[in-house]
Amino acid sequence: MFELCDHGINVNSVLRNLSPAGLCEEALREEAGTALSDTGALIAYSGEKTGRSPKDKRVVEHPDSTEDVWWGQVNIGIDESVFLANRERAIDYLNTLEKLYCVDAFAGWDPRYRIKVRVICARPYHALFMHNMLIRPTRDELAEFGEPDCVIYNAGDFPANSHTTGMTSKTSVNLSLERREVIILGTQYAGEMKKAVFTLMNYLMPAQNVLSMHCSATADRETGTSSVLFGLSGTGKTTLSADPQRLLIGDDEHCWADNGIFNIEGGCYAKTISLTREAEPEIFDSLRYGSVLENVVYDKVDHRVDFDDASITENTRGSYPIEFIPNVKIPCVAGHPTNIIFLTCDAFGVLPPVSCLTPAQAEYHFISGYTAKVAGTEVGVTEPQATFSPCFGGPFLVWHPGKYASLLSQNIKQHDAAVWLINTGWSGGAYGVGERIRLSHTRAIIAAIYAGQLTDAPTLTDSFFGLEMITEVPNVPAEILVPRNTWNDGDAYDQTARKLADLFAENFVHYADGVSSEVNAAGPIVSTSD
Repeated sequence: MFELCDHGINVNSVLRNLSPAGLCEEALREEAGTALSDTGALIAYSGEKTGRSPKDKRVVEHPDSTEDVWWGQVNIGIDESVFLANRERAIDYLNTLEKLYCVDAFAGWDPRYRIKVRVICARPYHALFMHNMLIRPTRDELAEFGEPDCVIYNAGDFPANSHTTGMTSKTSVNLSLERREVIILGTQYAGEMKKAVFTLMNYLMPAQNVLSMHCSATADRETGTSSVLFGLSGTGKTTLSADPQRLLIGDDEHCWADNGIFNIEGGCYAKTISLTREAEPEIFDSLRYGSVLENVVYDKVDHRVDFDDASITENTRGSYPIEFIPNVKIPCVAGHPTNIIFLTCDAFGVLPPVSCLTPAQAEYHFISGYTAKVAGTEVGVTEPQATFSPCFGGPFLVWHPGKYASLLSQNIKQHDAAVWLINTGWSGGAYGVGERIRLSHTRAIIAAIYAGQLTDAPTLTDSFFGLEMITEVPNVPAEILVPRNTWNDGDAYDQTARKLADLFAENFVHYADGVSSEVNAAGPIVSTSD
């Protein structure tokens, strides 16, 4: 019997690295509400929290790391004594249970940089999720696993004490960089574990001059060179990385080291709202036995999932091992990127479907990390709202964004990578008036980039954002490539574009002092009138 005494846990029954079959069996027996879908995926529910709780994340302020951390709204500091109190609360709760689940696995496919992660949790659903999302060790590797580099204590079914110093709710996700421990209280959303590992890697990797990135990545089947796609949730990062013409390296978290890129994870975590096999066959077919479907609605008779039903949450998700994608490259490593793609879902409908960026514009847009929320997805949102997340992964950064931007710029110049900005959002008007750019057109744009067909394509300079808009792309109607031409009302376009340009400028004020004058000048042209 596996023991966790070294972690203060004295539960007699600790089930370590059960197979997916074993974890599904445990979940169906132990967890009310779980079921198997008609394709064999485990359907599970995260309870009250159906998404991350970034405002409840806390990082220990410690003398050894305090000068490295970008303190503020992303990294809110707590004293180590508070962390230890929450740690004790989590361990005390776990010790009340008759059975626990332990997952020992790796983060990082490059052996030089990978870390050993131990997850201790109360729910088999959580164990299966992390079995999928981490890199699964062989039997020999598991036998020699030894002491972990990072431990996650997931006591999410037990609330934090809101009266504890620094706590603002019954949810708290605490990270100690020195102890390399994560404490989860008051949330059963599985994504908190995945992103806790990413946050730790976002601290460890830049310290070794390795760029950690919130991006998907694919590789050319012949040359082995790669391309990376940055983007916030809903921009198409996972969807567009599931490209049958290329090899998948990963859908969400990567590092760029001196010999190329590597995936941090061993699985994919795809949004499934409105998922269809016709539009996304690789993802759809991966949601089978061994995968997890989170917070979806299904027919109680035939267990068929209704992917259009958002009555529980818009943020329905599927977690599956990366090898479920037929064109995956194992190990998940590749050569240096030849193309860097920034994805944005512009709900204002004013950014071009594709434009090429100068190195200065690349740094500007990387630090900006723009996308937009659309009306109806959140209470009180009645028109598009600009969202800026530095480095396309603000909630997971530890160092100042300038650290990551500097590493990206250094790598782009050293390896002569081309940089592209692609709008997967609206055309012909803002959300509610225009139409979403067709996925087939976005796929055609990216295919042309990979084929080198846009390197010398004709361009037109956008008068608001200074972008070099590509005006000819194979298999894409030319009329959609210049956004102003798609609007019925040119004045309305100008007014909306000027509004978004001003929002870019307002956001970048927070970072202007940390970048060069050339990067500051690479942003949109802001209005000077009231």
